[in-house]
Amino acid sequence: MDYSIEGELAQVAHLTFDKGESCWASKGALVAFDPDLDWSLKIPGGASGAARRMMSGEGLALTFIVGSRDGQAATVAANQPGKIIAWNLDDGPVITTRGSFVAAFGSAVKIDVRVAKRAGAAFFGGAGLFLQHISGSGTVLVHGSGDFMERQLEKNESLLVSTGNLAAFSETIDYNIQGVAGCRRMMFGGEGLFMTRLNGPGRVMLQSLKRHSGSKPNQQA
Repeated sequence: MDYSIEGELAQVAHLTFDKGESCWASKGALVAFDPDLDWSLKIPGGASGAARRMMSGEGLALTFIVGSRDGQAATVAANQPGKIIAWNLDDGPVITTRGSFVAAFGSAVKIDVRVAKRAGAAFFGGAGLFLQHISGSGTVLVHGSGDFMERQLEKNESLLVSTGNLAAFSETIDYNIQGVAGCRRMMFGGEGLFMTRLNGPGRVMLQSLKRHSGSKPNQQA
C-alpha cells in the first residue's frame, strides 16, 4: 500500500489502496475516503479479544477498510494536534499506549491487547493495565501529541519518562515505574508519585505533550 504523511500542526496520512488491500484504523480515524471504498467496524481477533479491548481504552472495535479497486484513497488522522510516524513491523512488534494507534496495514498484521507485565506499571505507569500490541508484517502509523522524540535504548540502559509522555515502544522494552524521591518533588513537582521507567534494549517514541486519559474522543467504544 502506498501512503504519505502530510501536515504540520495536526498531521494526517493519505492511503492508496490496490484491489483487495486492507487496513485497520482506530475508530473514528477516517477523515475522507472514496465513496466506493468498503469499510466496516470489526473486532481484531474476534470475540476472544473483545473483553480485553474494552478494558484497554481503545474501544471494542476498529475500522476495517478494504479496497475494491486499484487506486482508491482514504485519509486517516488522530483528530488531535501532533505528528504521525510509520513503524515498520519488520523491525519488531510495537506496543502503543492509549490513543497512539492510528492505522496498520500489510500482508499479515496482527492486533492484540496485552496485559502490562508488572502490576506497578499497570496501575501507576500512566499507560494502563492493557496495552495494544501490533505484530506481524506491515506498517503501523503511530500518533504522538505535539512532537516526537525517539530514543534507542541499549541493553541495560534505562530512561525515566513523565506519565503521559510515552507514545509507543518496542516489545523488547521492559516497562515499569519508579517512585519520585522527596516529599517536595512529589507534592510540588507536577509529576505525581511515579515516573515510567523503561529498560532496554529497544526503541522508544516519546511525545512532547502529555496525553491524558480520555483525551481522544474517537477511541470510545
